[in-house]
Amino acid sequence: MDHNFLSVQGLAKRYVAGAPPVFEQVSFGIDRGEFVCVIGHSGCGKTTILNVLAGLEAASEGVVIMDRREVKGPSLDRGVVFQSHALMPWFSVLGNVVFAVRSRWPDWSREQAEEHARRFIEMVGLKGAEHKKPSELSGGMKQRVGIARAFSIEPKMLLMDEPFGALDALTRGVVQDELLKICAATHQTVFMITHDVDEAILLADKIFLMSNGPQACIAEVVVNTLPKNRTREGMHHDPQFYRIRNHLVDFLVHRSRQIQAAQASGAVRLPTRIVMPGLEQAAA
Repeated sequence: MDHNFLSVQGLAKRYVAGAPPVFEQVSFGIDRGEFVCVIGHSGCGKTTILNVLAGLEAASEGVVIMDRREVKGPSLDRGVVFQSHALMPWFSVLGNVVFAVRSRWPDWSREQAEEHARRFIEMVGLKGAEHKKPSELSGGMKQRVGIARAFSIEPKMLLMDEPFGALDALTRGVVQDELLKICAATHQTVFMITHDVDEAILLADKIFLMSNGPQACIAEVVVNTLPKNRTREGMHHDPQFYRIRNHLVDFLVHRSRQIQAAQASGAVRLPTRIVMPGLEQAAA
């Protein structure tokens, strides 16, 4: 995996000495510009893995290498977007983004920072709302500010923990579309946690499926074979969509629990499978 932009090797996390790890033997690679979604039941350690990648939490075992450097703590090379927008209420939209920009480039003038921030505010569709405070924004608009703030520092990698989970379906769709446009324009590398199967199929190049915890692992890497220019409105008309979706749902409902039961019985853990369900069933 040394050729990958991000290489994760043998990651494990224990919160109590002697207790089974939340997850173990987690290894994967992500290429530069790749969009990866992670799906799994609560308690499998998805957010903990994201926190380790962000440098916000230390793993019990294993190593994370990004762009040939070991991740040992937080860095502006990694932008993070959480489910909660975490905006500073006393700053305007522009002020929130400028604050991030100046943390990245402290020597920039106020004018430089504002010009840079405005570009990303416009990119997320909030031109004209620059001087509004968070209290004047809808939930979807707040989350778009958070996304603009994360992109504005031009991170090498973007980490997103269920960023649209608190939004209604219509707003979520709008923000997903904005994210797709930005990623297409910037070729951003993204690691995103979601519980929404359709969202993962829309956004991701690959989908990591995690077995249930404790002792969770990445059981499968599902390659998204749908065209890159897919849309929410159009992807449902492609037969590959239903093959991929059925595969993901079947894993969450059945196979994730079967893997957990096998692990508890002491069965040998199988290596991570790489599957292309969108094409496999068509060829069968």
